[in-house]
Amino acid sequence: MKRALALVLLIAVVLVLAGACAAGPNTAAKTENDEGKIAGFWHGLWHGLIAPVTFIISLFTDKISMYEIHNNMGWYNFGFIIGVMIIFGGGGSAGGRSSRRRS
Repeated sequence: MKRALALVLLIAVVLVLAGACAAGPNTAAKTENDEGKIAGFWHGLWHGLIAPVTFIISLFTDKISMYEIHNNMGWYNFGFIIGVMIIFGGGGSAGGRSSRRRS
């Protein structure tokens, strides 16, 4: 009984902390940037692909950021995630290689 109660309490604490640490709403979403454009899927894909490089650059300057805040929300985010998955491999190819080595 104590173990189940401790598990429920741990899950509750993790959920509360996850909600507290989540990013707030993007107030600039669906608004145009200085050039009058809103980033969509293709910009998200590109920004995801170059994310490792822009992250390192963003540590040293305020003029470069990893993520375009003036975006159309869902499609930009989807493209960004796809781009990041392409760069970091997604783990699929590594899993296939390891299973072939065992046989």
